[in-house]
Amino acid sequence: MSTKTIRRVRPAGSLAAVIVAATLALASFVGPAAAQEIVVRGNGRVDVETVRSYISGSGSLEEARRTMLQTGLFSSVSIARQGGQIVVTVNENTTINRVVIEGNRKFKREQLDTELQTKARRPLDTRLIEADAERLREFYRRIGRGNATVTSRTVALPNGKVDVVFTVEEGGKTGVLEINFVGNQEVSSTRLRGLMQTGEMNLLSFLKTNDVYDADKIAADQEIIRRYYLKNGYADFQFTGTDVRFDAQQGGYIITMTVSEGAQYRVGNVGFDSRVSSIDPETLRGEIQTDPGDIYNAEAVEKTLTNMTTAAVRRGYPFVQVRPTGARDPASQTVNLGFVVDEGPRVYVERIMVKGNTRTRDYVIRRELDIGEGDPFNKVLMDRGERRLNNLGYFKKVRVTTEPGSAADRVVINIDVEDQATGAFSVAGGYSTADGAIGEVSISESNFLGRGQFVRLAGQLGQRSNGVDFSFTEPYFLGYRVAAGFDLFTKFSDQTQYSRYENRTTGGQLRIGFPLTEESGITLRYSLYQQQLKIPNSLKQPFNDCSQPLPGLTILNPDGVTAAYRSGNCAYNGEASIAVKESRGETLTSLVGLTLAYNSVDNLKNPRSGLYAELKPDFAGVGGDSQFVRVSGEARVYKELFIEDVVGVLKFQGGHIEGTGRTKSTSGLASTGGDLRLVDHYFLGPSLVRGFAPAGIGPRDIGSPDSSQNAVGGTTYLGVSAEAQFPIPFIPRDLGLKGAVFADAGTLFGYKGPRALDVNRNGSFEGAGCAGVGGFSALDVQPECVVVRDQNKIRSSVGASILWNSPLGPLRFDYAYALTKDEGTFINYGQGPVRVGQDQTQAFRFSGGTRF
Repeated sequence: MSTKTIRRVRPAGSLAAVIVAATLALASFVGPAAAQEIVVRGNGRVDVETVRSYISGSGSLEEARRTMLQTGLFSSVSIARQGGQIVVTVNENTTINRVVIEGNRKFKREQLDTELQTKARRPLDTRLIEADAERLREFYRRIGRGNATVTSRTVALPNGKVDVVFTVEEGGKTGVLEINFVGNQEVSSTRLRGLMQTGEMNLLSFLKTNDVYDADKIAADQEIIRRYYLKNGYADFQFTGTDVRFDAQQGGYIITMTVSEGAQYRVGNVGFDSRVSSIDPETLRGEIQTDPGDIYNAEAVEKTLTNMTTAAVRRGYPFVQVRPTGARDPASQTVNLGFVVDEGPRVYVERIMVKGNTRTRDYVIRRELDIGEGDPFNKVLMDRGERRLNNLGYFKKVRVTTEPGSAADRVVINIDVEDQATGAFSVAGGYSTADGAIGEVSISESNFLGRGQFVRLAGQLGQRSNGVDFSFTEPYFLGYRVAAGFDLFTKFSDQTQYSRYENRTTGGQLRIGFPLTEESGITLRYSLYQQQLKIPNSLKQPFNDCSQPLPGLTILNPDGVTAAYRSGNCAYNGEASIAVKESRGETLTSLVGLTLAYNSVDNLKNPRSGLYAELKPDFAGVGGDSQFVRVSGEARVYKELFIEDVVGVLKFQGGHIEGTGRTKSTSGLASTGGDLRLVDHYFLGPSLVRGFAPAGIGPRDIGSPDSSQNAVGGTTYLGVSAEAQFPIPFIPRDLGLKGAVFADAGTLFGYKGPRALDVNRNGSFEGAGCAGVGGFSALDVQPECVVVRDQNKIRSSVGASILWNSPLGPLRFDYAYALTKDEGTFINYGQGPVRVGQDQTQAFRFSGGTRF
């Protein structure tokens, strides 16, 4: 008997479906890596193994496909199973070989690369390339070149890759068409534009550079405006918006700034709270720079913090912190201020990191900080160091930040700077009524070799003066905050228009300056110079022909008849004074002195508030020929007046010189010397009282009819000047034109120079003014004694000026009318009364120069 096995057979179609389903289910669990073979089709530049890595490294085929597309290497990807194989079919994207920028001359490639998202070895994306071109255009618009054009193209390479090329035409700088302000009620837009370094385009745009749009400069201008408001009581001031629009049709930028001024506050109460018991509170209280009732001034608060901190540090409390407090009272529009002195955390400076200085040496930057590595950290002193770095003028930007150090009580100071050009080559030209036309060529460097040293060499050539001078200054002598330097100079000046002599001064000066405070300092000086005084004597300039006759000279006699030369008439053709003749020759002066200076003006180029004062005592007699003690001083006070944009200037000046020994004649002739040499006296004119000629004020020798040109100088002068400067209506502020009205008063007196000279070489002094001579007579010979008209009389004048801070340099035009002056006196020299000894006036005065 046999047994049979009976099998149930499924239909063929049903079995195939089961197999496919099982295979797919298995693949979903074990992934494509379980497949025996991956076949890649359509690839060219991309390696097969690179493609397989995407398949074997993904969780599913669909996920692998999406990953491959996201790489940007492929425009399309399909993945399919065919039998026991996985077949991957791809279409590759074009790959970028390199990115090239052409035509960029003003800006380095590194600066432009930061704007690009198109990179080498990445797939080509035309939309991204066009977006990069627009980003480059925007970059040039931001830095003031709105007319710059940027185009792009691709260059196919044999290997299937492409180069992407951006072509830049930078064009010229794009100017600022308009600067508008919105929301300002208390301060005019004209005044705010005047505060800015950025200006608007006008007729002089071809000569200036400050009308070019620069985003960084606009930000700096906004900070200037903000500080101006805070200085003048507007404690709530803020910028609420800034809109910069490029007008392609007009080819320039229109800048609109929206401000919120708020109310003007005054200082209410001023409190002081010292929580450091070991410090005398009164010592710090005296550093407060503001009082109740004053207009609130943020700069005064800042100065108080600095002064208090410095005072505490000097007394051995380096961790002291001074904090300001302020409580506004909108109802009374007052701010109650307080200054809290507390012991701060004991944090030390671990490191000072200096970055970005490609030219300036590290130590030049570090020395501007009052703190160093290992010192106690003090933020107020750090902020003061940052202000000093900004004021050096060596850098385009300065940024000082801190970061935590290696421990909780350590801090790292980071100083990030960007060097800028500090050298200058200039050609200057101008005209003044004193020196005539004059030109100057100079070369200077304020950061010599990156050491922070100042060097200048200049040469001048003019109608009535010429010279050469060289200066060198080391601002940190021997590593201390002491400025030391020297000057070498030689200068020739032709004074024949006013005093009938020529003078050359050659010498040098050593100086060393010490700061006393942030606003004041003292400079010690030693000068050694030689003066050589000559009297021209020629047919064109017969200024010494009474002493040295010129044969053949024909002159006009006093009676009006032309006759052959006779010495008896030499005084009528411009004879030099006996005092001038006695001073002929060479004089060596050895002088020590000092300068005490105080400067709190807000802006050295265009001051509107503050005080500048200096006192200069000098002593000559440390060797040499001159022996005198001299003291001079000057003070200028600037203050904004009640009318907007009108600045008042009050100037005081004075000086006195006193001889300390009898002078010796350098002429080689017998003389009666005075206490001082002629050249040591003060010779003043428009620098003291406008409306008078150079050497037009003060004592004069009236021993001959030519006394109008024979100024002999004085030993004492005093002067005061009041001036109001204002913008000229309807003239754009950016032109730099201002008007001024002024009133001057002053005097010069006290001649103490030579009294007689034996020009006739007969062993005695003869002529009017000498002992035993009672009056003037016909000029048979030149009087050998100095007859001085010395009037202690106040001279005064009023006038108007035009001041132009032109692109070619500062120019000034003064017109003055003398109100009071010395009218002189009448003397009969034998040919009838002649007015002599009168002051010499000069209504119009022009001075100025240019640099280009």
